[in-house]
Amino acid sequence: MNWAFTETFLTERDKQSKWSGIPQLLLKLYATSHLHSDFVECQNILKEISPLLSMEAMAFVTEERKLTQETTYPNTYIFDLFGGVDLLVEILMRPTISIRGQKLKISDEMSKDCLSILYNTCVCTEGVTKRLAEKNDFVIFLFTLMTSKKTFLQTATLIEDILGVKKEMIRLDEVPNLSSLVSNFDQQQLANFCRILAVTISEMDTGNDDKHTLLAKNAQQKKSLSLGPSAAEINQAALLSIPGFVERLCKLATRKVSESTGTASFLQELEEWYTWLDNALVLDALMRVANEESEHNQASIVFPPPGASEENSPPHSSTRTQLPQSMKIMHEIMYKLEVLYVLCVLLMGRQRNQVHRMIAEFKLIPGLNNLFDKLIWRKHSASALVLHGHNQNCDCSPDITLKIQFLRLLQSFSDHHENKYLLLNNQELNELSAISLKANIPEVEAVLNTDRSLVCDGKRGLLTRLLQVMKKEPAESSFRFWQARAVESFLRGTTSYADQMFLLKRGLLEHILYCIVDSECKSRDVLQSYFDLLGELMKFNVDAFKRFNKYINTDAKFQVFLKQINSSLVDSNMLVRCVTLSLDRFENQVDMKVAEVLSECRLLAYISQVPTQMSFLFRLINIIHVQTLTQENVSCLNTSLVILMLARRKERLPLYLRLLQRMEHSKKYPGFLLNNFHNLLRFWQQHYLHKDKDSTCLENSSCISFSYWKETVSILLNPDRQSPSALVSYIEEPYMDIDRDFTEE
Repeated sequence: MNWAFTETFLTERDKQSKWSGIPQLLLKLYATSHLHSDFVECQNILKEISPLLSMEAMAFVTEERKLTQETTYPNTYIFDLFGGVDLLVEILMRPTISIRGQKLKISDEMSKDCLSILYNTCVCTEGVTKRLAEKNDFVIFLFTLMTSKKTFLQTATLIEDILGVKKEMIRLDEVPNLSSLVSNFDQQQLANFCRILAVTISEMDTGNDDKHTLLAKNAQQKKSLSLGPSAAEINQAALLSIPGFVERLCKLATRKVSESTGTASFLQELEEWYTWLDNALVLDALMRVANEESEHNQASIVFPPPGASEENSPPHSSTRTQLPQSMKIMHEIMYKLEVLYVLCVLLMGRQRNQVHRMIAEFKLIPGLNNLFDKLIWRKHSASALVLHGHNQNCDCSPDITLKIQFLRLLQSFSDHHENKYLLLNNQELNELSAISLKANIPEVEAVLNTDRSLVCDGKRGLLTRLLQVMKKEPAESSFRFWQARAVESFLRGTTSYADQMFLLKRGLLEHILYCIVDSECKSRDVLQSYFDLLGELMKFNVDAFKRFNKYINTDAKFQVFLKQINSSLVDSNMLVRCVTLSLDRFENQVDMKVAEVLSECRLLAYISQVPTQMSFLFRLINIIHVQTLTQENVSCLNTSLVILMLARRKERLPLYLRLLQRMEHSKKYPGFLLNNFHNLLRFWQQHYLHKDKDSTCLENSSCISFSYWKETVSILLNPDRQSPSALVSYIEEPYMDIDRDFTEE
């Protein structure tokens, strides 16, 4: 702003332009905010400016937003145009300046007004948030304002908005006294702080991780190796170095509603929310719930006026203030959402084993088990909170989001980790031991090593509770995908007969088949998760195949099942792989029970046919290309390799390659498929033979040593055209195209 403007000039201009006196107020603010000011007059001016901007911001975030979308917000625009944003940043940062060794101070109340005005301007005026995000020293400084309870909520909300648009992730190790700051937060502040942490510990642009090509991800990994740890990894390490941090998160995640903040302090926070627009919709919905419940209970709920304490409230208000249970529950749900997200990200980070150990030690899993029925998977009440424009089944509602976040946490916790047995209770662990004893097989070492003092208590463990709600889930439910993923993660890794039988005895296989066949599920995501789970449940398990055959007991049912498999091999290929591996093992066993299953099971008979295997093999190779490989579809390449490895074991690899060549010719595309497969295998070598790649997943899932995987790929890529097992032997010279350089364009 050009402060050479006179107040008279601005006043005259204001009459024509209707600036609401904002430029004049800013002129006064500039004059009264110099270094030697006592800021009293400055604060009075801020009190005048604040309501002029807050009305616009309120209109922006409430239902009136629909009516005002085409409208500009002149007050916030004028405030920014005349330099108000930069002036407030300067005022807020005065405490960083020292005069004669003395640091300047401004009151919490004044900081609060500055933050509120800045936030309102960010809400209404495009570009302001991005400009603030570019002031890295200001963003770091904002963290220091969270030391005061009076300014905490305003500061946290502004930081969250700024970090949401910041191009480069902030580094928490640059925040002064981070450990002390976080350690001094009360539980309520820590829960709100998790909203900020969610932005600082998640890798940028990984929302669609499964959809990113492996070429791009490999290139990024190479780049990252040369640059060192990412900002997100540095931030995760910074948080984990704070004493008691994970323990406090576990306590927040598992505390019961009755243990949460008392009525008075929650009402105080609601009052803050009322003036803090980011939460206006939430508050509005909470108030609506409160009114509904108060009418139902014929009891009035009196909220103290802004600034009032219980001491100076009307005598009847403090005794009659009652917080409805649904408001307490929703308050707790909103907190737990953020906390579970942070724990989930930490579980998937570089310090995964450290986090796993702490989460187990602080009894997160038993705590969540105790909350399962009353909070996490509670029944919806008629007045369950939903945001404006949404319904109870909308993925945006807090109830739904909490369930999904809970399931994602279980998936991360169970995946390839022996701590997964903490999801059971003592009785269920004894059941696993009994299953192993009856089958005359050694007990799983991880079961024997499980610390019984850390497992779930009560009649059912968390895994069993999850199975119960999974079987009751409506056909169209969005939870089916996440539920199946969470249960499948329990089975991943080295195949455990006892784990499979534990789930089979609870009717899981029949439930999956009902969903795939009888309900004829249409959702591709749900189908994929159910096929993956079915594959892990049935792999190498004769009893599972017997149950399958008992349920799929007619040709009509079997044809529906095959139709679902063939409708998308990207979704079903893991099941095809598991059945193919199981067939190979069963054929090499001498056992009456196995022989009976081999002779009766429709699925095994179908997969055993060479034309069936060739049809799968041709389509699996044909639907993927190096440039389109992702974490989601690379399984198709590995499934095709499993089919060929098993053929190699039986000395039938040349036969399968010859049949692929014939199928190419019959489709009038000679060389197309085998050239593509050659390129895919070259990429496979680059991808899986990298020193940072973990090959144990391929070994554990297939029970085929990784050395055999590598040998088979090398044999297929042999350049000798005389080799009967080399791909080049089946590609005619005119159609040869095997040396293409696959780089991400």
